[in-house]
Amino acid sequence: MRDWGKEKTASDPDTERKELEALAKDWDWHVRRAVALNPRAPLEILWVLAKDKVQWVREAVAGSPQAEEDILDLLSEDGDGFVRAAVALNPSASPEILEDLSEDEMMDFDYSLSKNRYIVQEAVAKNPSSPEEVIRTLSEHADEGVRAAAVSNPLVPKDVLFKRRIDLSWAVRTAVARSPQASVAILDYLAADRIQDVRAAVAKNPKTSTGSLGNLAADRDVDIRVAVAQNQSTDLDTLEALSQDWAWKVREQVAQNPSTPEEVVRTLAEDGDQSVKKAARVRQEG
Repeated sequence: MRDWGKEKTASDPDTERKELEALAKDWDWHVRRAVALNPRAPLEILWVLAKDKVQWVREAVAGSPQAEEDILDLLSEDGDGFVRAAVALNPSASPEILEDLSEDEMMDFDYSLSKNRYIVQEAVAKNPSSPEEVIRTLSEHADEGVRAAAVSNPLVPKDVLFKRRIDLSWAVRTAVARSPQASVAILDYLAADRIQDVRAAVAKNPKTSTGSLGNLAADRDVDIRVAVAQNQSTDLDTLEALSQDWAWKVREQVAQNPSTPEEVVRTLAEDGDQSVKKAARVRQEG
């Protein structure tokens, strides 16, 4: 039976070093993993846990912001793919380690997607510490999951986003539409995408132009109109039009949007739907 009290103590940043040293030798791997996850775990303890027989303990060390380069270098060659993926996600991993892991083709079956995923390469692709050339290479990967991960990287080059805006995979195009690096021109292009998820991502992006937001406000999909109503970049005329939308969820979001004019909020405070009325009145009181 797991000792939740020990795990809590092991993960507590205020736990004394001596006690952490003892807990790092506990028979229960859950406790040892909690020590590895402790943000104040000393390097000496992390070195011991980096060689733990249980992969989930080593994985916790691999993801630790305290792990030094030598520890990450050791774990980047671990026999377990989840441990290597944790190294690949760690922003402290060196460019050399990330470049080596970018060629790691370990796959794991994702039951939620019913498909195999290249979990190490996806992790490298997402890591903002990855070299630009690595991101570029992974953005051309045959697997859509890796390409989507690459374009979701906060430091992805803008020309990569431009190229991937016409990717055959809607998952990749959605990732492009979500990117804070996406230009207005790219977002305008994707606003007309045939896939709902892509258009919804455009509707949520604060960089989307008022013109595209106005067009998306007339989308047949309610969730897209909700996203436009939530977007603080939506212009006043569009918000006013959405305040009369047949769907209460849209009107509710208009009432909650800080950009909505007070006169529109006053009108919504008398809406026939209780949720809309409540949202508008809360906004008035706030």
